[in-house]
Amino acid sequence: MSRKSRGFGAEKSLSPEEQQAKINEVRKIIGPIADKYPVLCSDESISRYLRARNWHTKKASKMLVESVKWRLEYKPEKIVWEDVAREAETGKLYRANFCDKLGRPVLIMRPGFQNSSSTEGQIKYLVYCMENAIMNLNPDREQMVWLIDFQGWTMGSVSVKVTRETANVLQNHYPERLGLAILYNPPKVFESFWTVVKPFLEPKTYKKVRFAYSNDPQSQKIMEALFDINKLDSSFGGRNRVGFDYEAFGQLMRADDKKKSDLMSSGCSVPTDHLLVASQSSQSESLTSDHCSDDSDNELDEATSTLEDVDEKAPGLKLGCDDVPKSEAAMAKQVQ
Repeated sequence: MSRKSRGFGAEKSLSPEEQQAKINEVRKIIGPIADKYPVLCSDESISRYLRARNWHTKKASKMLVESVKWRLEYKPEKIVWEDVAREAETGKLYRANFCDKLGRPVLIMRPGFQNSSSTEGQIKYLVYCMENAIMNLNPDREQMVWLIDFQGWTMGSVSVKVTRETANVLQNHYPERLGLAILYNPPKVFESFWTVVKPFLEPKTYKKVRFAYSNDPQSQKIMEALFDINKLDSSFGGRNRVGFDYEAFGQLMRADDKKKSDLMSSGCSVPTDHLLVASQSSQSESLTSDHCSDDSDNELDEATSTLEDVDEKAPGLKLGCDDVPKSEAAMAKQVQ
């Protein structure tokens, strides 16, 4: 079989020693970049990029270097609530005030509540919410869950352009951060949209996508197995009828922004998962000045050029709209 892929295929299972050897190899490939940006290139971070590329060191190295360049340019740690508050007004995307039963933070999405035509604004708000969810990870967790409610959704709710850019940001700059995405009550017409957007998704991403329906008993068993039903929003079959409160959410985000700012000011550089974003933020000034220097640019460009021949094309895999796990045991196996 001659077709190249992004290194997915059968997932490799490596011993801790083999994993560390791969991490060390990536450090060697990217050279001084690893020392210059120690938090962005921590063992935990490199491991995620390696897993995203099935432990292929050159592909993971190229992906990591591109993410470093993206963070230097986009500065996601600088985004604050006031920058994105308008995008949040309808509750189309927000971090829930509960985790799933595995302790992972939950992002709730309602694409039918879209209130903006700005691709830039929508992506900035997505990045802000991703950064916030990562900052609120439990120390022993590195992934989150997406709950996507299709209430009010039509083919015009989300553009293909925004969907493509969302996939790009999630897959290329937040690898292995998504543990599970549940698409709840997608309408029949969504099948056509799914056919269009599925090619934008890497196999490792859309294998984490599951479809659930309120009129399907098996789907409800899965939801009950994953979430505390008393905390889960009623629109997902839970008992919580409070719903989205824009003012309360804004207060929570401002408090998190202050916490992030305090961590930045303290010079925190502990490269643990739950402090990763804050750790990167503490280096933001030096990163900015480095980015403006010829040496830094040359190092990143040289690393990128060295890895240019790495093939980044992914094969297409099928996932039907009826692909709902048939038992709680199956779901438990998939979400570990």
